[in-house]
Amino acid sequence: MGKDSGMADMKAIFKKDTFQFFRELGRNNCLEWMAENRERYRCCVVQPFRLLLEELTPAMSRLDGRFDLCGKSGKNFSRINRDIRFAKDKTLYKTHMYIKFAVPAPGNRETGQLYAGLSRETVTAGFRIYMDAPKRDSTIVLVAQTRMMANPKWAKQQQKKLGGKYDSYWYANQKGKWTQQEGWPTEAEHWRRLQAWVVRRKMKPSAALQASFPAELLKIYKELYPILEFTSIP
Repeated sequence: MGKDSGMADMKAIFKKDTFQFFRELGRNNCLEWMAENRERYRCCVVQPFRLLLEELTPAMSRLDGRFDLCGKSGKNFSRINRDIRFAKDKTLYKTHMYIKFAVPAPGNRETGQLYAGLSRETVTAGFRIYMDAPKRDSTIVLVAQTRMMANPKWAKQQQKKLGGKYDSYWYANQKGKWTQQEGWPTEAEHWRRLQAWVVRRKMKPSAALQASFPAELLKIYKELYPILEFTSIP
């Protein structure tokens, strides 16, 4: 890696066994299997994700010194246990893991994130933001919608700049249900209905098996940081 990346030369962080673990978990999604493979989970999933955070931390601190880099589940890592209380999917474990970076918001409300996720067959990385409850206190309403209404050309400018590199989709509330909308939310009406927005790059698992993976993530985060800043940071 080049000196400008802020990261030391190193070997690949992830191996094929990370994806193999998620595939096998998908076929054996139960307490007994997870108990038998708990140490494997730590070695194949937890440890490389923590190493990825360690590798990215210096550069992410320079990108924005307010990022929460505590290394805790929920803050920097998604949880593998599924909350099945209100979910239609009653499987106990998620067959993916995410690393995420966010600037904490007042009142501990939900805010936008720069993220990367590994699942059974896919790697994704980008930006995402979701509506918090209650809606009137959500970052989307308090920050993103307010700025979009004041600067209606902003979303179209982002689409022109980044649309060739990243996929974009958003969710609208239609009759009480979230409905996915393809493309960029470029109109004021989109933002009045917007419940979530994702801008991402989808990659093959082989991308994560390269020593250059942290540097590639950093490039993505630098390109999408202006979206995070506009939608999330007061």
